[in-house]
Amino acid sequence: MAPATCRQVVGSLILLTGRRRLASEPILSPFTIKTEMGKDIESFIGSIDQGTTSSRFLIFNKNGEVAASHQLEFTQIYPQPGWHEHDPKEIVTSVERCIDGAVSSFEHQGYNVESIKAVGITNQRETTVVWDKETGEPLYNAIVWTDTRTQSLIRRLKRRLGHGEVHERCGLPLSTYPSVGKLLWLLENVPKVKDAYEKGVLAFGTIDTWLVYMLNGGPKKNVFVTDPSNASRTMFMNIRTRQYDETLIDFFRLDEGKLHLPKIISSSDPTGYGSLASTVLKGVPITGCLGDQSAALVGQKGFTPGKAKNTYGTGCFLLYNVGEKPVISRHGLLTTVAFDFGGQAMYALEGSIAVAGSSVKFLKDNFEFISSSDEVNKLAETVEDNGGCVFVTAFSGLFAPYWMDDARGTIFGITTYTKRGHIARATLEATCFQTKAILDAMSKDSGHALTELAVDGGMCNSDLTMQTQADLISIPVIRPAMRETTAFGAAIAAGLAVGFWEGIEELQNVNTMANLNTCCFEELANCLYPIIRRYLVYCNCQGS
Repeated sequence: MAPATCRQVVGSLILLTGRRRLASEPILSPFTIKTEMGKDIESFIGSIDQGTTSSRFLIFNKNGEVAASHQLEFTQIYPQPGWHEHDPKEIVTSVERCIDGAVSSFEHQGYNVESIKAVGITNQRETTVVWDKETGEPLYNAIVWTDTRTQSLIRRLKRRLGHGEVHERCGLPLSTYPSVGKLLWLLENVPKVKDAYEKGVLAFGTIDTWLVYMLNGGPKKNVFVTDPSNASRTMFMNIRTRQYDETLIDFFRLDEGKLHLPKIISSSDPTGYGSLASTVLKGVPITGCLGDQSAALVGQKGFTPGKAKNTYGTGCFLLYNVGEKPVISRHGLLTTVAFDFGGQAMYALEGSIAVAGSSVKFLKDNFEFISSSDEVNKLAETVEDNGGCVFVTAFSGLFAPYWMDDARGTIFGITTYTKRGHIARATLEATCFQTKAILDAMSKDSGHALTELAVDGGMCNSDLTMQTQADLISIPVIRPAMRETTAFGAAIAAGLAVGFWEGIEELQNVNTMANLNTCCFEELANCLYPIIRRYLVYCNCQGS
């Protein structure tokens, strides 16, 4: 057995909790300490959760429990209708402040910062950042995954010879959703971006790449990497080889010699992501990286084929583990890398819904029905049903399985008897109906029907929404005891890289589940759903 390092025992003087080691106590493994009562206590893994509306940092113990956390919202920029941007520098600053805030809380509980062994990152996917590779300066705001400014550009690409092969190679259909359209728009419309491209200094990345690059110190260290779960959302990566595909890059008429793409490495890597160059965790290694939806699948312990999860966040994302070989959907779904922990990658079918939790925010900000998002459930429960009201929340078009970029949000069935409660209930039901459409498509693609659905995200805290979901899909909905599954997934990726957990088997009894069983309301499942599908067709016609 190799001798313990200085960092592992902290000079053999101070335990990782901050208490001095007694002379009679043995030196322990780097991930175990003992209290005065002799009880084993794990060290900790940090997790950066960089989302669409906020950044967070959470600190997990070996049992998947959150010891401390800190969250900050950041600016949402809407320059024009359909446009959605973030300030790349503000994102980095928000993450750094969250790290410092969570660690401060952690230390106030009596823990020592030395007990945080590694950090993982999970991030909003597809959101695109471009910067000057020599200076590290962003050349434009980050274009967010919900942004629809590329509609006309995507229509042009769909008319281009060879577009059918693109889906087969990368697993994604042409739409406003993936990163490539955002990059092409920047090259066409932002002179600074075009100039950097022509000079060969244009760096492209999704949020994971940008964060890793900046948290390592920017151009000084030049840690320029991504993981397969994020790279698979760009349309540049071959879904089978998990490497950049020359045919795909040629289709988009890009020159690899002028565009810098990040190196694709494992989602769990002890050295490839570098280490933090700032904050109170300076020097702590970054050892895991996953796109947010892949992280949620990992956090729900969806390691084996047939496991599925649905995350109800700003949008809604259902991932179904299909195993070691990618399945190209014929029913409107995406094929993506679930995770790659250094051996054989696991793949997933994905159904993406652009608007879920953000529809509740719409009721708050635009209609002023509620003063906080938490109030929507109480408002929805003031009525027995939706009163015939149906809300198609197509604020960013419709994603899977319809892929209607031009669809418009529409409320149907309003009468003189319609109340705010009916619209609130219809808003919650909208996500449930779209989830059923995705599950139906998954059953067709995989040849198997799901027997249960694991859920997470903010909306899963609503008993009404989750019971409606269970009734509509006629299978049990399973909620974990600890709901921070996305951040936990990133912690798992980081922890596996440094031996914090020995393997996925060790995680099976961590974060147990609770079921919501279906009540089988046949009216909801069999009568309303066909009506919803007709309304969706109407919304697409109105947007065209």
